[in-house]
Amino acid sequence: MQNSKISKWSLIWPIIALAIIPIAVSLMVYNTPNRLPPGFGEFPPQYIACDPSIFPYHCPPAFWLPYFLAIAVVVLVILALYLVPKLFGFKGGQPNVPASPASFPWWFYLGGVVMVFFWWLMWKRPPSFAEVTPYAFTPMWWGFIVMLDGIVYKRNGGSSFMSSKPLLMLVCAVVSLFGWLFFEFFDYFVRESWYYPNMEVLPHALTVLVFLLAYTTVWPAVFEWYNLLNTFPGFAARYQNGPKVNVNGFYTLLAGFAVMAGMVIFPYILFWGVWIGPMLVLIGLLRMHKIASPIDGMAVGNWAPVLLIMLACILNGFIWEFWNYGSMHNPAEPVSNPNYWKYDIPFAYVIFLNSEMPLLGYFGYMPFGILVWQFYIWAGEVFGFNSDISANKPE
Repeated sequence: MQNSKISKWSLIWPIIALAIIPIAVSLMVYNTPNRLPPGFGEFPPQYIACDPSIFPYHCPPAFWLPYFLAIAVVVLVILALYLVPKLFGFKGGQPNVPASPASFPWWFYLGGVVMVFFWWLMWKRPPSFAEVTPYAFTPMWWGFIVMLDGIVYKRNGGSSFMSSKPLLMLVCAVVSLFGWLFFEFFDYFVRESWYYPNMEVLPHALTVLVFLLAYTTVWPAVFEWYNLLNTFPGFAARYQNGPKVNVNGFYTLLAGFAVMAGMVIFPYILFWGVWIGPMLVLIGLLRMHKIASPIDGMAVGNWAPVLLIMLACILNGFIWEFWNYGSMHNPAEPVSNPNYWKYDIPFAYVIFLNSEMPLLGYFGYMPFGILVWQFYIWAGEVFGFNSDISANKPE
């Protein structure tokens, strides 16, 4: 909920600083004519080959065992936390009483049909639909989101975003558009860790429009997964009554700014900073102003909101990568998906499971899930809308 005592400027300036810091640091480290990263401002971001002449570091290998093992250790700890929370001191809580199941709503079926049709279109690329295929990504994803909302409705006793907060779904889509656009901006400073090679499919102006529409799907999809996970009350209860961690807002904010500066100076070693830095800044900002967020629960041992939003995002990430990969393989021609993306990640670019994303890279989705929720709360405070993402009916 909005706090009228907090000035809007105190919420806005750290986000402006979040954007300015990478630019300012770039001006000090790059040898390009404009002193900014190569490819900066080209939208959507394109592949940039490593060139030591414009940056004072050697080109990194795609695989470096020590770095890979360090990431793998972090991943194994995260997996252990989810699978065996008692090892980390979680005693668990009393699960809420599950809601009585409802029937599937009509939009579940509509969303499923839309999803399947455009999925088929994007993967099979039939010549008879050649003019429509380049636009398949966004309706496919909105069909999936609507279908997922129908599953939440059934499991949550007849309550979901679409049934209880339809206007909030629209707000969420708008926040998603600007949220991912802002996040995409940081990709320039890690040497385009992800990029979009299929720019020849549509005219550039139309490509930009197609991308902006696709950005509306990110936040709604993550929040639908989160609400679906919450329909399993026993699962959420596993991560209650655990270690009490009181996150200091000021130092977290500074840490986020430091990561953003560091990833510009060391874009290969700190490539993961693009996922961590903005998240830390938003966590610190909300904590400093005592704005309610999922991080608050950690202070009393309730990690469920944080762990569930992280899990929601990685689950959605598997779908993102699965559909993305299939849009350019089996067969590889014709090229028809302008939204298709690839990665250029150093040190851990190995082990692929029908995906352009390397296996360990999926875990970047987990901090991104926290960022998504924090950004949504921040937007609610700045623009004055209710940022409660619960699928339950308003009381």
